[in-house]
Amino acid sequence: MRKLLCAALIASAIAAPAVAQKPVSLDSAVFVERLGHTNDGRVERRIEPASQLRRGDRLVMVVEWQTSPEGKAFAVTSPIPRSIAFQDTSTDAIQVSVDGGRNWGRLGALKTSDRYGNRLATPEDVTHLRWTVSPTDARRGIGRVTYSAIVR
Repeated sequence: MRKLLCAALIASAIAAPAVAQKPVSLDSAVFVERLGHTNDGRVERRIEPASQLRRGDRLVMVVEWQTSPEGKAFAVTSPIPRSIAFQDTSTDAIQVSVDGGRNWGRLGALKTSDRYGNRLATPEDVTHLRWTVSPTDARRGIGRVTYSAIVR
């Protein structure tokens, strides 16, 4: 079951470029944060490729893009699998959706509703991430965005 969850998580974490003029290739990877002890008793944090996941595991998701360095801006959209809860991202220049990608905005400005009524959306409500790669960044031809999540 855990291996099936991990495979489904990795497959669904692959981002997709929004309509772009030239091909954009994307690659994604999922890592899990593990805590252990060193020989002298200190707590050590390790990031390792995800092979088995358990509820509560802290994940680091990496989405890397590559394109021809012509300087055309493009957007990348990444769905957040239901089996994980988004936590944070490596960039402030990211928009989120809490309704399956229909509406976009900044976390803290989006609202959602639950059984108690309307409220400000929290990181756990995020269903999709979207970031725009500027012409300046696109001219580099390669880039990466990371975000953290927790297995539900």
